[in-house]
Amino acid sequence: MPKMKTNRAAAKRFKKTANGKIKRKKALARHIMTKKSAKRKRHLRKATYVKSADAKKLKYLLPG
Repeated sequence: MPKMKTNRAAAKRFKKTANGKIKRKKALARHIMTKKSAKRKRHLRKATYVKSADAKKLKYLLPG
């Protein structure tokens, strides 16, 4: 059976951690930042983890 190919779009958006969790960047931090508070922008800088239900779907896109 051949190796599974990694979905390149998913690979650019998500990273697998050593524990097998999937890290992602928070949404709404690209533009129109002037109307967002400093606290909100500060929290958007940090990465977060994908929920376990969604991580099961991503398992096939990031086989590595």
